Parts: sequence; structure tokens; C-alpha cells
Amino acid sequence: MRLAFFAALLAIVSSQALAAIGQPIDLDAPSGRISGSLLLPDRAAKPPVALIIAGSGAIDRDGNYPGPPDGRIDNLKQLAQALSDAGIASLRYDKRAIAASRAAGLDEGKLHFDDYVADAAGWIAKLRADPRFSSVMVIGHGEGALIGMLAAGKQPVAVFVSLNGPARNAADILRAQLKPRLPEHLAKASERILQALQQGREADNVPGPLMVVYRPSIQPYLISWFRYTPSQVVQSLRIPMLIVQGTADRQVDKQEALALHTAQPDSRLALINGMDHLLHGDGSSSRPVSQQDQAPPLAPELAGTIAGFLKQAAPAEK
Repeated sequence: MRLAFFAALLAIVSSQALAAIGQPIDLDAPSGRISGSLLLPDRAAKPPVALIIAGSGAIDRDGNYPGPPDGRIDNLKQLAQALSDAGIASLRYDKRAIAASRAAGLDEGKLHFDDYVADAAGWIAKLRADPRFSSVMVIGHGEGALIGMLAAGKQPVAVFVSLNGPARNAADILRAQLKPRLPEHLAKASERILQALQQGREADNVPGPLMVVYRPSIQPYLISWFRYTPSQVVQSLRIPMLIVQGTADRQVDKQEALALHTAQPDSRLALINGMDHLLHGDGSSSRPVSQQDQAPPLAPELAGTIAGFLKQAAPAEK
């Protein structure tokens, strides 16, 4: 009985100590306040810090969608904790219009891809000015990899990590995804619209079934996004770079990682066997209802691969 009491007390103290290391942090953007979480490693005097940028969609700082059908994901939260265990601080944040950053969202018709890049660059500048950190690094997941590349071109960073990030232009990815799923007349209409958007022009006469993808209010965002091709952007980065790709990713094929590596041959390529797009490695993305309140673990090799590279590539403390 006494042993159980002390074990429970130790668990409470440990959880409180861990919670004390996690700190809320905000960025004042022109459209409003963007909220994040800063996780500081215990017993690290002046650690490097990694900015973790989430991928596309309504994903919060922890890697969760609102009401996901298969339960919690928490992949970015788990990555942050793994980095902390390795002595690396991290900052992850809710993108504008998402979760605690909802108030910073712009009307859809006014939102541009560059707004996300500006937010990431703002976080980098904030971290660079913080004397608690020896260096600033960036980890971008999925679409967040392109955001991170572009932000690293605006604010100097020490290291960049692409995590299941594509190499192709988003228009080409969308084209490949839609063409085999559309009847011929809609496929032709989609191609006409994509060509206009890639040329920087808004398209009219959008067929009803394609409105969900090409509605007029989303076209300015798509135009701004299609300006950037990751395999071209990555060539301008002259910093240590790790390209991580899961071999079981059904959203981003490993050929994308190989193309990024070819475009930036000084990078290091790490293929994580069996890892999917959500960074799981054991097929646990689909879980029984009884386990949906528990986030599945990261792919076993992932955290060690990233932490090892960051610690090796980060500049020595000044």
C-alpha cells in the first residue's frame, strides 16, 4: 500500500515537472495572435531549438485534425517530446485559423501561401532573438517542408529537415491525384483551370463538381502556392539538411524524397522503412475504438534519426 502511494506520488511529481518545462508562447502577426508551445529540455543550459511546422489542412500544433475518425495522432507532440529527451528544445504552433490561432485567420479569399511562410519566418526571428538558445533549426512536415524552406530563405537557420515533404509543384500533385478520378469532361476542365492558376490567372466557369477544389475564394491561395516548386526552392539552401521519408507513405512517394535529394545533393537522405505519412510505423493509423484515445507511437527509427542529425549538425554553443 505504501509502495503504491509513493509510486503514484512520483508519477504526479514527474508529470508536473514535465508540464513546467512546456511553456505557452505567442507570435503577434499582422492578422492576429498565433499560439504555440515551447518545450525546453530538462538540464540543458543553452540548447538548440527546432521550429516544427505542421503539414496541410486543419492540423493543430500537436498534429491532430479536428475530430479525426481514427482518434488522436499527436505525432508532432511526440516528436517534440523525443527531441526534448535528446536535449533539443522545440516550438510547435497552431497555424493561423486553426485551434488557438483561429482569431488570426484571414478570409479565405485574402489568404495566401506566403502568409504561412511569413508566420514561420516570424517564429524563426523570435527564436533567434531568444538568448536561451544556441541555434535555430526547422523541421517541416508535408506541406510544412516547403513553408520551412521558404522561411529559411528569409531568416537564417542552422539546419533544415524535410519530413515526408514533396518535391513536385503542388499543381502537378493535384493534377496527378485528380485526373484518374474524374470523368473526361471534368478532367479537361480541371486541366484548363490548373493551367490558368499556374500562369497566375484566376479561372472562371468552374464546373459545380470542381467547386470544392477550385472555388473562386480559394484560387488566390492556389495561385500563390503554385509559384513554388520544392525541388527548385531547396537548391537555394546552403545549410545542413536532412530529408526524411517513410517508405509506407501513401500521400508522398519516396520518389519525392529522392528528387529533393537529387536537387540538393549535399543533403542527407533517410528512408524510414514502414513509416506512413502520419509518422507511424506499425500500421497503427487505423485503431480499434477502444484505443482511439491513445495516440499511436512514432515509427521506431524516426526520433533517433532526426535528433542524431540535429545534434551532429547544430553549431557549437557560443
